[in-house]
Amino acid sequence: MRQTERRTAVNTARRSRIRTFLRKVEDAITSGDQAAAAAALKAAQPELMRGVTKGVLHKNTASRKMSRLAHRVKAMGA
Repeated sequence: MRQTERRTAVNTARRSRIRTFLRKVEDAITSGDQAAAAAALKAAQPELMRGVTKGVLHKNTASRKMSRLAHRVKAMGA
């Protein structure tokens, strides 16, 4: 039970950190700054993949999020 509480706290913190990185990308996209959005996406990618290796996110979920964000950042330039 103690271990479950400890792991839950760690996973919650990790998930929150991932969401923060994703929010930074979203904010950069809405502001219209493609360079900032690309930089934020580059910073968010390893964080998402780390979430996968730690078991917080499913691999396909992280890949889907990365793909959709990358598509939106790329569309800003067009």
